[in-house]
Amino acid sequence: MREHVESVELRGALLRLRRATGLPVVFGGLLQDGRVLRIAELTGAVTPALHGLAISAGSGLGGKCLALSRPCAVTDYPSARHITHEYDVPVSAEGLRSVIAVPVVVRRKVRGVMYGALRDALPIGERVFDAAMAAARDVEQALAVRDEVRRLLAPPPSEPSWEEVRQAHGELRALAPRVADPELRERLLAVCGRLETASGTAESPVPGAPVPAVSLTPREKDVLAAVASGATNASAASLLGLRPETVKGYLRSAMRKLGAHTRLEAVVAARRAGVLP
Repeated sequence: MREHVESVELRGALLRLRRATGLPVVFGGLLQDGRVLRIAELTGAVTPALHGLAISAGSGLGGKCLALSRPCAVTDYPSARHITHEYDVPVSAEGLRSVIAVPVVVRRKVRGVMYGALRDALPIGERVFDAAMAAARDVEQALAVRDEVRRLLAPPPSEPSWEEVRQAHGELRALAPRVADPELRERLLAVCGRLETASGTAESPVPGAPVPAVSLTPREKDVLAAVASGATNASAASLLGLRPETVKGYLRSAMRKLGAHTRLEAVVAARRAGVLP
């Protein structure tokens, strides 16, 4: 079931890539058990030559992409000098010449490779590269979200530490705004809400003392969650898809509402108020 769901994500991204670029052939596959990559999704192919092909790290264009964890391309596959040619027979059977391969990377690990190809030996332009990278990011984000959901819903081998809970919360808050599916996004935010109240009673500096009510915007919570995990403004901006100046603005606003003068004070105050786990 897991492989089926992830294949649907890959298939959708490949279809979007083909529509955006006009590439006649797009295909790809995900690593199975973290070791073997097989071409499982093809669109525009006229032969079955590539279907089920097992790609080894370092072999061919896709294997080079897999090994280096970066996009690779050739203008004329049969005569390309910077790749090995173990897969020339199926590539020639499909009549492919100009090919691009883009890795799908989640948590610094390659999880799959997406390809686009022409049947003519023509340079692949920057627009196609950008579209291929955007399609790979769509798959990366979908896989990252599903990984986090599975991890949170799976029974842990032992009780997680609060630091682990807080780390998961920060990662989920960063992922949620990037999820296109509104239902899945709402479910993720609901999980975040459960984590925020998981400690039962919000912490208070003095036992029995009242905890001040604080109303933070979703983005202010996102920034605080990133800061709580140790992120700098720059890394929080990259994680959340914002500009560093925008992150600073949200952080200043949250600090003002929390009556905090430093980032650490803001995180502590947010935890006391039950805004962060």
